Amino acid sequence: MPINLLKKYPQLLEIGHLPEYQRNQSLLAIFKRDIEENEKLNFRTKIIRPIQGEEPAMVILFKHLTCEEIQEEDENGNKYPKRVFEMCRSQRLHWIKYHLEETKKENVFVFSVEERDQKKRQDIIRTYIYDEDKKYLIVLDPQRSLRDYYLVTAYYLNKEFGEKKIKKMLKKRLPEVY
Repeated sequence: MPINLLKKYPQLLEIGHLPEYQRNQSLLAIFKRDIEENEKLNFRTKIIRPIQGEEPAMVILFKHLTCEEIQEEDENGNKYPKRVFEMCRSQRLHWIKYHLEETKKENVFVFSVEERDQKKRQDIIRTYIYDEDKKYLIVLDPQRSLRDYYLVTAYYLNKEFGEKKIKKMLKKRLPEVY
């Protein structure tokens, strides 16, 4: 829907009434404009890159920015992760570029935390951009060289434990942003 290309922070994208195909086309247009085809996308002079994986990097990133991970269970009782469309996250897709450019200064916290990566089973440093007013979070992983960032995900804190978790992390933040 072309009107979504005109939306600015703090407006939400109008996608709730669209059929799945049109909704995805609208979100892809925003994603391509702000992230995939934006050669100047950076945060504090560090280039933003998508995380590499089995699928093309931009496909993975688009899924992370528009879908949440849930646990599914098969008929044998085995649990596995599955990504499903998430409206709140998707309606705010255009907020990512706005926050990476640090346009809003008040009540936005930028901080790094050392935390445990359960999949890699090691401690990592992760950088967060947290808009306290709008309950919005962007997650960045510094590359090993610390020259660039991987954009991991971004989402609206609509779960009751979300804000509490962020407040805990703010207390454990590192003295500098990585």
